[in-house]
Amino acid sequence: MGALMTLAFAPYDFAWAVFPGLMFLYAAWRCCSARRAFLIGYLFGLGLFGSGIWWVFISVHDFGGADALSASLLTLLLVGVWAVFPGITGILTVKLIKSATAWLRICIAALLWIAVEYFRGYWLLNGFPWLQIGYSQLYTPLAGFAPLIGVYGLGFLLTISAFVLVETFGRRISVKLAVLCWLSIWIGGAALQHRQWTHAIGEPIKVTLVQGNINQGIKWSPEQKLDTLRLYKELSEQNWDSQVIIWPETAIPAFLSQVKQHYLEPLAEEALAHGVDLVVSLPTGDRDEYFNSVLTLSDMQTLYHKNHLLPFGEYLPLQPLSGWVLNKLQIPLGSFTAGTDRQTLLKAGGYAFIATICYEDAFGEQVNRQIADAAYIVNMTNDAWFGASSEPYQHMQMAQMRALETGRYLARATNTGLSGFVGPDGRISKQAEMFSTTTLSDSIIPMGGLTPYARLGDNVIFAGLSGGVLVLYLLGRVKAVKLGV
Repeated sequence: MGALMTLAFAPYDFAWAVFPGLMFLYAAWRCCSARRAFLIGYLFGLGLFGSGIWWVFISVHDFGGADALSASLLTLLLVGVWAVFPGITGILTVKLIKSATAWLRICIAALLWIAVEYFRGYWLLNGFPWLQIGYSQLYTPLAGFAPLIGVYGLGFLLTISAFVLVETFGRRISVKLAVLCWLSIWIGGAALQHRQWTHAIGEPIKVTLVQGNINQGIKWSPEQKLDTLRLYKELSEQNWDSQVIIWPETAIPAFLSQVKQHYLEPLAEEALAHGVDLVVSLPTGDRDEYFNSVLTLSDMQTLYHKNHLLPFGEYLPLQPLSGWVLNKLQIPLGSFTAGTDRQTLLKAGGYAFIATICYEDAFGEQVNRQIADAAYIVNMTNDAWFGASSEPYQHMQMAQMRALETGRYLARATNTGLSGFVGPDGRISKQAEMFSTTTLSDSIIPMGGLTPYARLGDNVIFAGLSGGVLVLYLLGRVKAVKLGV
């Protein structure tokens, strides 16, 4: 069942595939012990994450330099760790739905599912929000709720829908009430899809994305450096009719101090002469402290340093254990420093924008912090680490959700794909082919205003959902005490 749920996510996009898994788990957890609930959830998690994030093997083996056995063991370890979370959900569900009425059981179980996703997505090891069920609904009526309550609120309604079916088939709730619940959620979502939460604040901006398609295995090779710099320069020069040109994450395989004088400064002058703002990415700092950064080459040159670092990729948590293990396996990993939570917004095309580097587009709060002052979103990514797997598609799906939640256009430049443009409705308007050296141009509209989700954020919405279910729980307990149950 866990492996089946993977089909709900990109690149498969069979959104309905979440229902069999959720319904199976809820039905099983209603009538089993806590120990058995954990085992069922854990096995489900092994199927989900084993089929959903197997691409970790590619990054560790093909580009990390580990042998096949070590890469397999590390991948299995990671899958095993994340599989614990559905197991924890099972234990909590069994403990807390005892003696609850059917509708209260549904609400508690749905909240617990989202609460564990929320903890996994934000707090543990700097967060790992992959394969959270809300992302699977980008092309269903439930997507209408994303600008209102975000991906976690959307996921809550999705689990409610699945659990209502189980209770209905078991004849524990009225069919009429179940139908009313379903219609309220799904027709309500469809109606909300026509609601415009944000508005245009200027004329369209022509933006070009540069997809260099540099093989990850040679990207940092000294022999490749000049060819890479020449390629990005030439591809940019072919698009001087654009207003903004965006390069992918660490497109420049050198520190800022190494390329500033003889490469970036002349390039900036040329771009300025054509009225173009360049947005590039490269490492900055020195060998003792360095950042994964974005630099705007325009009349106002500004740096953004990546804030939300990738665990085990850009920094090592659980030290000294993780460092010792990876050193034994001879797997080289970066040791970046995180930028501050709030930095000066970058500006290109006459408007400020939110910059997210790779993994950062997986976190709604990361985008929300300063979205009120930004007209659009830029994501710069390098998914070459994961080859021709499902990871680039899953990653794009998460980026799409950020556009939908905030009502902003999103321009996403990647090294090998998927580069593309996403509208405020969360749908891709243009997309470059994977593993192609190309440029992609489109017009985006600077947007103003805030969606309800952008005003509130995940923390407030999750607290509201928790408070509502807690009130229902307490009312149920009071009623039970009065009846002597």
